[in-house]
Amino acid sequence: MPMTDAYLVDATRTPFGRHGGALAGVRADDLAALPITALMARHPTLDWAMLDEVILGCANQSGEDNRNVARMAALLSGLPESVPAFTVNRLCASGLDAIGQGARAIACGEADLIIAGGVESMTRAPYVMAKAANSYTRNQQLEDTTLGWRMVNPRMQAGYGVDSMPQTAENLAREHHIDRDSQDAYALRSQQRTANAQQQGWLAEEITVAHVPRGRESVIVQLDEHPRAGTTAAQLATLKPLLGPGTSITAGNASGLNDGAAAVLLASESALKRHGLQPLARIVGMASAGVAPRLMGIGPVPAIRKLLARTGLGLNDFDRIEINEAFAAQVLACTRALGLPDDAAWVNANGGAIALGHPLGASGARLVLTAAFALRRHQQRRAVVSLCVGVGQGLALALERP
Repeated sequence: MPMTDAYLVDATRTPFGRHGGALAGVRADDLAALPITALMARHPTLDWAMLDEVILGCANQSGEDNRNVARMAALLSGLPESVPAFTVNRLCASGLDAIGQGARAIACGEADLIIAGGVESMTRAPYVMAKAANSYTRNQQLEDTTLGWRMVNPRMQAGYGVDSMPQTAENLAREHHIDRDSQDAYALRSQQRTANAQQQGWLAEEITVAHVPRGRESVIVQLDEHPRAGTTAAQLATLKPLLGPGTSITAGNASGLNDGAAAVLLASESALKRHGLQPLARIVGMASAGVAPRLMGIGPVPAIRKLLARTGLGLNDFDRIEINEAFAAQVLACTRALGLPDDAAWVNANGGAIALGHPLGASGARLVLTAAFALRRHQQRRAVVSLCVGVGQGLALALERP
């Protein structure tokens, strides 16, 4: 069977809320349903019973996002019961993987219409407790599922270490000689670029307004909460390192803990014609790579290189590059390894997760829709999107304006 192209037709996301912020009262499954419902409203004549699959990324899946949050969201959004759904977990790159898997299904001829994306409510991530190992155990403990390791396998710890996310960024900063000033300068640029994107109305193009129940009323949430437009270099310099004296990772040069969801509509070429849809971008390909868990933030480098080799393209063939900003040190380690300037205007041109926040399962999908809208807005040709992944991986996906 010949391969077919997969196209991104439309995309939207919720505003990204701060930890404990405006979206704190919204369950993860309800949150995931919001962008799906918005896509349905935008395409009222589309027969949604023809949808082949809903694929959503989610990193936690320990609380209200358990039991296949993609299926829950599909039903809560009002999609027909006949539409199947499954959830993907590649930690921080889950939302990107969901889109890539959807594109592959279309390319293989196994689907024509797919909704893909991701969700994370880090505010509502629960504490969990393992069952007792024996009848007399008295040392059980609660584990916070918001971020990072829990219920660690001793063999994993002995063989690879279980460095925290900030520690992996600190490892990169030391090994790649990335000083605190460079990290803070990058973080400031992220805040400034995000503020500019907000002022230009570019972020509003991405966002579906969320109506959040609060008592008997409904609160309208339409802006990302995490950005701090008034951030200055002096303010960033005053922040204490998270790992103590002599280290460089701070709350100011790292991404936040956030809530949010994003979704895109994917279609085959035949579905475009059948349903009268206009594509935003074509999915060119996706590639993944593994790296040492203690250096997980460098994952985008081998993933992008593998993608370039697979597609026959060079990095100079891309007008835009989106590398998820888990930490400034991590992005700088990647850009320097790829031969890019620290302040490259085409890398994270609208800012990134340091300013916008990083709801784990949703971030990859957010990067894709940001890139797709930007290609159309600026009449550019190609974009590459990449994220690092906890436990040592990277994922990259290429888009092309048709």
